[in-house]
Amino acid sequence: MPGTVLLLAASPVGRGCLVDAASVLPVLAAVPPAVLSGTDTANVVELADPLEPQAVLTRLRAAAAAPGPLTVYVAGQLQLDRRQRLPHLALARTTPATVRYTALPWHWIREELRLRPSGATTLLLDLHADQETWQWLRTSPLDSGRNNAVYGRIAPPPSRRTVAAPSYMRAVATILRSGHRPPPDQLHQQALVRAAADAAGSGAAAGAEMVLTAPGPEAGDPHAVIAAAVQSGRHADADELAARHERAAAHAHGPASEDALHWTEVRADLAMFAGDPVRSCRAWLTVAEARLGAGQPPQAPAVEAAVDRAHHQWGQVRDAGPARELGAALAALRGRVPGRREGALDHVRRELSRLQVQG
Repeated sequence: MPGTVLLLAASPVGRGCLVDAASVLPVLAAVPPAVLSGTDTANVVELADPLEPQAVLTRLRAAAAAPGPLTVYVAGQLQLDRRQRLPHLALARTTPATVRYTALPWHWIREELRLRPSGATTLLLDLHADQETWQWLRTSPLDSGRNNAVYGRIAPPPSRRTVAAPSYMRAVATILRSGHRPPPDQLHQQALVRAAADAAGSGAAAGAEMVLTAPGPEAGDPHAVIAAAVQSGRHADADELAARHERAAAHAHGPASEDALHWTEVRADLAMFAGDPVRSCRAWLTVAEARLGAGQPPQAPAVEAAVDRAHHQWGQVRDAGPARELGAALAALRGRVPGRREGALDHVRRELSRLQVQG
């Protein structure tokens, strides 16, 4: 099965730039696609200093939907938004004051990749953090998803008036240019050794960087079984397996627990894959209400994501009756959870008015 490769290099333009992320793309682009992916053939998508987080999300979503192995190479810098203090990948227009609107929330990457099969997704990361984010990372590990293999490093901010180089990713690219792709864990170790020498004069203290080594879930993970059922078109089987895990988690930890809500979210995605936007929208509304009812703030990433996904699925509903019912619930939620997209509540109200006229 062909592989998919996403090359993403991003950093702000101007004084806020900590790393010359895009400088590694020519080296990576010189590697044959099959070597980048570790498959016989591969499709490569390259994003060099993108401007808009929504554009990156679109490419990421398309890559995540590909059925074969996915390898994501990311070079760039992390910054916290001032409102929620959550990590974002800074893009070309990002400034400290505009992180929430101009950078890519890191949890978007986790969310888009979370239903991919076990062992099918590998992230190779070379990230730099500003001082505030570096301190935050000391107590809050970067969450890239429980179902993904993650390798790389996060470096502290470079010395003042210097721009760091993505030495880890450059080392990865140099190794791959030999035409051979070692297993990801071996590639990672070789790159760390090579990068340590290359970065000796970069201003970072020896051993200061955070090394990311997460080989992914063990074989037999239920997410892998569910994903395989979806890929073979057995949508009812996939939903029943997820429902069993949802009931077990609710019994063990409570229906509003993170474990139970995780499986409700899985079922919402499964309904989308099965082409049932009514069921998917209703499930996402349930998740959002449960999270708000448990005291999570409207700005929490999991709350915003649930309402955004409910909104998207509502837009796919073609039957006017369910659309009016779900739209009324969505409008009430949008009043509390406006999300990041300006005008989301107005959009729901306009569509509801149109549906009422039709009815």
